[in-house]
Amino acid sequence: MKIFEPAAIGPVSLRNRVVKAATFEGRTPDALVTEELIDFHRGFAAGGVGMTTVAYCASSPEGRTDRHQMWMREEAMPGLVRLTDAVHSEGAAISAQIGHAGPVANSKSNRATALAPTWQISPLSLRLTRSATKSDIDRIVADHARAARIAVTAGFDAVELHFGHNYFVSAFLSPALNRRSDQFGGSLDNRARVARAVASAVRAEVGSEIAVTAKLNMDDGVPGGFWLDESLAVAQWLEADGSLDALELTAGSSLKNPMYLFRGDAPPLRDFAASFPQPQRAGIRLVGSKFLRSYPYREAYLLDQARQFRSVVKLPLILLGGISTRATMDLAMAEGFEFVAMARALLREPDLINRMQNDERSTSLCIHCNRCMPTIYSGTRCVLAHEGDRR
Repeated sequence: MKIFEPAAIGPVSLRNRVVKAATFEGRTPDALVTEELIDFHRGFAAGGVGMTTVAYCASSPEGRTDRHQMWMREEAMPGLVRLTDAVHSEGAAISAQIGHAGPVANSKSNRATALAPTWQISPLSLRLTRSATKSDIDRIVADHARAARIAVTAGFDAVELHFGHNYFVSAFLSPALNRRSDQFGGSLDNRARVARAVASAVRAEVGSEIAVTAKLNMDDGVPGGFWLDESLAVAQWLEADGSLDALELTAGSSLKNPMYLFRGDAPPLRDFAASFPQPQRAGIRLVGSKFLRSYPYREAYLLDQARQFRSVVKLPLILLGGISTRATMDLAMAEGFEFVAMARALLREPDLINRMQNDERSTSLCIHCNRCMPTIYSGTRCVLAHEGDRR
């Protein structure tokens, strides 16, 4: 396989094997598509990616991490159509990341209690979450299917189901967050019921009209959390269910250890705190150093874990984490991964893929400083590029 060869994910054909990974855009102030959001994704499409991923398309209004985030409903349809048309006009495919934030949702901002497998105090909203009932779970599963239908109608080529970062589905998978004693707790088989139900409901709704992928945590990066051996089993079950066309492999907890995914320098604490309202701002300044840990950056830093999935499933796999050079892309292809997903490097240079395709010696200007992280609620961007610093 070669990185710039056309490839297919389920029924959708991509012009190459590079996916713009989902990153909060911060460009939906009324929870609807804006011209700024369209321009954001049009830039990656014009820059050469095979597919760009829109984040975050919440399945339910209470499933947002902030009330300004988009949630999938009929009112959003006109903007979604403009968005997909714009990306298609540049020759790229477009995916909608569908999910429910669960305990990561900001109940104060959403004006709705956040739902979790079992109650806890949310470190993000500093409010109690509520343990989801069977009725809540059934509704949220159905909401994912309804959101996927909206994506089909709006012209999306794929949906990515968010099973990572301790959002609703991921929280059910985590022994640290799921302390239930009913059919959704305890054994891994029980804890995986929500993930399998969501994927099956979405597949039943969309059939082969669009591709269905999932972003699955390999490792929460927290003591007692979801770990690699369990994730491997869940991946095999999802493959056996026949509900997915590909898996994107991720890691980390938005609740307790977000830098486990990002790696590299932690963003300045004052900048990160400033992106939140009070009292979260004060709390982050007080204890944020324990939350925003620094992990050494290296290229393809999730490869060691991800290659273990390659040995147990035949599903197409999307390698994420530290993909910023042509050499790393070629390594991913040599290791048997069908696609790579990129985020920070493309925030720095939306046209990076075109440049790499024209000159394989081209290198990314991203230095993995993670100063982009605090911008997620005000318009996600590379701060260095915005300042005009090219190196």
